[in-house]
Amino acid sequence: MKYLSTFSGIGGFELGIQQAYDNRQKTNNKGGSSEVLPELVSSPERNDVERPLSCIGYSEIDKYASAIYQRHFPNHKNYGDITTIDETKLPDFDLMVGGFPCQSFSIAGKRGGFDDTRGTMFFEIARIVREKQPRLLLLENVKGLLSHDKGKTFTTIISTLDELGYDCQWQVLNSKNHGVPQNRERVFIIGHLRGTSRPEVFPFGEGSELNNGKAPQGNDLAYCLQAGNDKHRGSYIKQLNQPTHSNDRVYGTDGLSPTLNTMQGGNRQPFIAEKDLMIRDGRDNRSCLRAGRTPELGIAGASIRRLTPTECERLQGFPDGWTEGVSDTQRYKCCGNAVTTNVIKDIMVHLL
Repeated sequence: MKYLSTFSGIGGFELGIQQAYDNRQKTNNKGGSSEVLPELVSSPERNDVERPLSCIGYSEIDKYASAIYQRHFPNHKNYGDITTIDETKLPDFDLMVGGFPCQSFSIAGKRGGFDDTRGTMFFEIARIVREKQPRLLLLENVKGLLSHDKGKTFTTIISTLDELGYDCQWQVLNSKNHGVPQNRERVFIIGHLRGTSRPEVFPFGEGSELNNGKAPQGNDLAYCLQAGNDKHRGSYIKQLNQPTHSNDRVYGTDGLSPTLNTMQGGNRQPFIAEKDLMIRDGRDNRSCLRAGRTPELGIAGASIRRLTPTECERLQGFPDGWTEGVSDTQRYKCCGNAVTTNVIKDIMVHLL
């Protein structure tokens, strides 16, 4: 199977797909199968026909996100700006993935169907899909897409995909139910080309084996803002102060992190109170403190600091150091823009 990645960011879809195949390989091996799945990442020793799933290319215009992506997937071709892709010259592929931005739909819902998506980033997806007709689609967006323009925008998107020949299923999934301690709700849309096999992926139940809500554990590195015990698991972390500006909110270390955003300029990552936090990563985390803020923020007996880039990577399911090589400002932004890899993995396990 071949896939095209769009609005690819730092490779969250790619890593999630790879993890799904790793999971499948372990399952097959436990069942006595001799099947050994080759690596997802392109390798000069293997050609695309031999690999079970290969990326024909990706589309990303942010130079920092692309630099991170290429460091991990050096053999994936970057098609660059999706608006300049000539869909007629793309190789055939079976799956298209992408977390497209939710731009304003100026005429969404007024006429319906494919014409209503022109001028938006979703149109670029629709344009490629209309030409290439891949068997499967996996798209991600903010939860607010469902209610945008009183639901007309989402209706337009589903109507467009229907017009292009796809039956769709969708669900809002929260990252906190997929093994990371972050409250992050996103809507995921799966499209199946009519006349092809249709695996039932949604709904995911919160009590399912894949959605156990448990935070990851580690011996060498402590996971910031993890659910430390059952009474905190699945609950929101406590906001410890009442600031005049939302960027100055301070949270405790139990429970779930608030949703990571793009954090442009490095000024929007959440504050946490370090009083009961132990981080064993050899770094001087006190250097992350925002000097002079503790008295103003009114948290007695606690050190106040921001989340580190490594902690943001963990909250999105990436390995430590995934975004290294660019400035911390860009690392925060790239993590905030990324998809949670654990969610992609769980979807792909069902989908494939």
